[in-house]
Amino acid sequence: MPAYSFEALDAQGRSRKGMLEADSARAARGLLRAQALVPLAVEPVAANSSPAGSIQLFGRRVFSTSGLSIWTRQIAGLVGAGLPLERALSALADESEDERQHALLATLRAEVNAGATFARSLAQHPREFDPVFCAVIAAGEQTGNLALVLERLADDLEERQALKGKLIGASLYPAIVTVVAIVIVLFLVSYVVPQVASVFVGTKRALPFLTVAMLAISDAVRHYGWAILGVLAIVAVLVRTAYGRPPLRMRIDAAWLRIPVIGRLARGYNAARFTGTLALLASAGVPILRALQAASETLHNQAMRADAMDALVLVREGAPLASALAQKKRFPGLVAMFARLGEQTGELPLMLQRAANQLSAEVQRRAMALATILEPLLIVVMGLVVMMIVLAVLLPIIQLNQFVK
Repeated sequence: MPAYSFEALDAQGRSRKGMLEADSARAARGLLRAQALVPLAVEPVAANSSPAGSIQLFGRRVFSTSGLSIWTRQIAGLVGAGLPLERALSALADESEDERQHALLATLRAEVNAGATFARSLAQHPREFDPVFCAVIAAGEQTGNLALVLERLADDLEERQALKGKLIGASLYPAIVTVVAIVIVLFLVSYVVPQVASVFVGTKRALPFLTVAMLAISDAVRHYGWAILGVLAIVAVLVRTAYGRPPLRMRIDAAWLRIPVIGRLARGYNAARFTGTLALLASAGVPILRALQAASETLHNQAMRADAMDALVLVREGAPLASALAQKKRFPGLVAMFARLGEQTGELPLMLQRAANQLSAEVQRRAMALATILEPLLIVVMGLVVMMIVLAVLLPIIQLNQFVK
């Protein structure tokens, strides 16, 4: 039955809000009157004919990344304890303190009660549940191992969040240092340098080249700063628009992978995500061709996604997975090696997961090493820039002192 949100008045005249299930809005109002409530508004939570649902159209996502992993583990525990799926959804909906989460879970419960599979119900809300999530759930329902599959999904979500968090943490300090350095330099160039250098302009003596260059930069920042910022913003928008074109994005992503340090880091991150997703889908019983299709869609780098799709074609034509991946040099050799071991031993999901774990550990190690190098490097660069500004101010003083002597 569809779910309806309501607002009604009780016998004391207090307003009450909530949700209930009924065959129609008229039946929902009848249920409210049976509870001695006066219905003021009864609206459907989501239309069953709408693929996205009304709560999907506006605003932020209902579940954050951490929230989705927690919710997945909660429902896995309830289903694993023997609770029917609709009762598990009902229990989580009743315990939810967020109104939007409550509405989403009530909608899922209503769709399941109406006879839809859990995976199909989740697929009606693509903003909250991606195709990989739905494919794994569908495989779990088909094999009868829904609780186990949900536990693996929760583990996978937590591992991805942990990897992303470590990468963000590694880049946070260099980013803060860079922003602070830019602010300090702009303040010195736009305010301090003109105040000090204006004293020496009236001496009618030729200023050192460094001082003249710094004054020119200062004038440009003070008089054309907003124009420069606007031009940079326009350039950024144009680059972003051009990046949205598939051919250009393919070339940019391919060139990005060839950068000595950053490219290797990007290859490792994308390969870890791809291999982990493929292992999850394979362990859930998803056919390998469908698993490859879904795993390739998780790749942010378009060049690596194209390689994954080429590997899918080779596997469809009868080639082993390891052989297909070994022909794509953008993927680390570790992926093909573990895939070959998995095919030889019959433990492909386990070997793919081990490859994903090793790639994730390698990405974390490289990211921390890069951050360790960047931190002192940024401080040195900032010190050199400040030294140039100080020299631009001190050189006229030294020149004037020599002239007086």
